[in-house]
Amino acid sequence: MDSVAVTFDKKYFMNLFKLFGRKSFPHGIHPDEYKAETSAKITRRLPFAPEIIVPLSQSIGKPAKAIVFRGQHVRRGEVIAEADGFMSVPIHAPVTGTIKEIDIAPTARGGKQPAIIITTSLSSGQRVDKSGEPNDYLQMSREEIVKAVQNTGIVGLGGAAFPTHVKMSIPPERTIHTVLVNGCECEPFLTTDHRVMLEKIDNLLLGIRIAMRCVDAPKAVIGIEDNKLNVLEAIKPYLPEDGSITIEAVETKYPQGAEKMLAYSLLDIEIPSGGLPSEVGLAVFNVATLAELGALLPAKQGLIERIITITGDGVKKPGNYLAPIGTPVRFLLEFAEFIGDEAELILGGPMMGMPTRSLDVPITKGTGALLVLDKRATKSGDILPCIKCTQCLQACPINLNPSELGLLATKRQYDVMEEQYHLNDCFECGCCSYVCPSNIPLVQYFRVAKTLNRERHLLNS
Repeated sequence: MDSVAVTFDKKYFMNLFKLFGRKSFPHGIHPDEYKAETSAKITRRLPFAPEIIVPLSQSIGKPAKAIVFRGQHVRRGEVIAEADGFMSVPIHAPVTGTIKEIDIAPTARGGKQPAIIITTSLSSGQRVDKSGEPNDYLQMSREEIVKAVQNTGIVGLGGAAFPTHVKMSIPPERTIHTVLVNGCECEPFLTTDHRVMLEKIDNLLLGIRIAMRCVDAPKAVIGIEDNKLNVLEAIKPYLPEDGSITIEAVETKYPQGAEKMLAYSLLDIEIPSGGLPSEVGLAVFNVATLAELGALLPAKQGLIERIITITGDGVKKPGNYLAPIGTPVRFLLEFAEFIGDEAELILGGPMMGMPTRSLDVPITKGTGALLVLDKRATKSGDILPCIKCTQCLQACPINLNPSELGLLATKRQYDVMEEQYHLNDCFECGCCSYVCPSNIPLVQYFRVAKTLNRERHLLNS
């Protein structure tokens, strides 16, 4: 039989996929969800830990600058570190107490970083002092809203921790037609966004309206996975009659919550390689981020707590908890009554979260969960040679070649990975590592390669 040349039309096959299936994207994976233990439980407030560790770096921007001193008494909600430039956000005191130290503290990534350590006052309550007259976003200019958002200290609460006010600063030459609200929460175990969408509907819708006004978008769409249809039914009665805010379900699949995947699944829009959502008329925000925006901006208050999922093996009291920023992992485990022995501790989801070995690591603004996974729930085994099975190619949601990238990484050809195999398009979702039968830690290889390439570029600049 003569060979026939076939041209792969990516757009054609993606549209064909959607025609015969639910709203989704090609490739991806379907890991076990493990959400039932916490998704139906009402969020509970966590008590204050005796000591709170507040890192000065809690976003991908520049760390904040401490403006307090050792021995100073601070009140809950008070600014204790100011933003150091536009790509930075302030830090507010999560509890009332006394500044014990301004020192270095352990991080989930290993090593240490500057932090403000607060000894919690025995009389510390939930109250946060009001800061003058409330903000009326309808009377504010775009620039005033952006500044007010920065003052809240809000960053992306879906895990990326990108400063929200920076994301709202749309270049004047770009026009935003849709605010895309990400409520997919596709990571296994995590149910914080699920609870936010059920329990904070008013705050969420107000946050969406503030974002729409700031980026001058005429409409917003809330995207959820179809394993959360109770959210759809709960929110629909509160949506405006003019259709400016809608909610739609997409297929439950990982990584549906990645902005590129959700934009395509829900709106049939492709964010270009190396590009930003604003280049195709989108502004994308996590639901928890917008719910906090709706709660904090009008009241002129700062982000001092967030909802986290605490669950996993040996946890007697799994659930979603409203926890002060800076609460140590040790305190979380004690409150959730962890009764196990040896286990893997992960801050965030199992696919993209960060393993931690120290119980003194605090949660930050970007921490969505504390997972406790024993040996049965984690991938184990020796790293074996690649067998060219192509499972990683079939799983990669952005059509990279993880197998070839992995082989190049072992040869330390990091420049080739970037220049010829689009390494920087990888957003480290972990699909390739998950399906690899040889247990090759592909995502870890890619993270190392990106880090070394960045260092190389800095040296050459």
